[in-house]
Amino acid sequence: MITEMITETIADTLAAMPTNELLLIWAVSALVMTATWALSWRLGNAGHVDAVWAALMAGAALYAGATGQGADLPRLLVALMGGIWGARLCLHVLDRVLHEPEDGRYRYLREHWRGHQGKFFLFFQAQALFVVVFALPMLVAASNPQSGFNGWLALALLIWLVSVSGEALADRQLARFRARPDNRGKTCREGLWAWSRHPNYFFEWLHWFAYALIAIGAEHAWLAWSGPVLMLAFLYRVTGIPYTEAQALRSRGDDYRRYQREVSAFIPWPPKRIGGTPTDA
Repeated sequence: MITEMITETIADTLAAMPTNELLLIWAVSALVMTATWALSWRLGNAGHVDAVWAALMAGAALYAGATGQGADLPRLLVALMGGIWGARLCLHVLDRVLHEPEDGRYRYLREHWRGHQGKFFLFFQAQALFVVVFALPMLVAASNPQSGFNGWLALALLIWLVSVSGEALADRQLARFRARPDNRGKTCREGLWAWSRHPNYFFEWLHWFAYALIAIGAEHAWLAWSGPVLMLAFLYRVTGIPYTEAQALRSRGDDYRRYQREVSAFIPWPPKRIGGTPTDA
């Protein structure tokens, strides 16, 4: 009996998923990532993949808002929130890609894979799949039939404002630090970076709660919680913190090891004191 109920629930959930929309998002993303891979191969800089991923996510949000089966208000919020978030992130990453050498993470992969472009192609296509995975919470939120403004939407707006503002502030603080020649080879401990080793990742993760809150009231709203859950897993175990910190240790060594001992990895928190003196600069 229990097995039959679980099977029926899974079948109903899969049937309710926006399969056609997800397939279209995947097809477009795969084609765009193929073109991006070809461009990065020619230019010798794989960093374009991050900017394009953000742009595709912005496009997915606009698509969800335009085609969603829900009420106008949740569709509008998804389109605006996802569009603005993705566009800002895309422009920020693109500015770094166009004005700085290839990110050390990708240089390491290039050396590790010995320039094997087939592996880079698969890596780029994996990013296309990630677009589909993270488009799902947006599509679910845009299917919410509830049209009135309520406390959940107010909280979603507040979380979105805090997260996007926090991520933008962290990016500006790091860019300002990196722009000073005397900071070359040093670890940024300014502003939010004195309280978290990855404040940009923290606010990126926080941002995904907005769509889960917008989805409350929609059928299968629980699927929207895949956004913050999977983003946390990716940042902690897959593409985020592990690769970023491995590169930081290669480039900054003991200075970054001390930073790891003193500063929270993710959630902003007052830095530790070593020897009775504050360690944040």
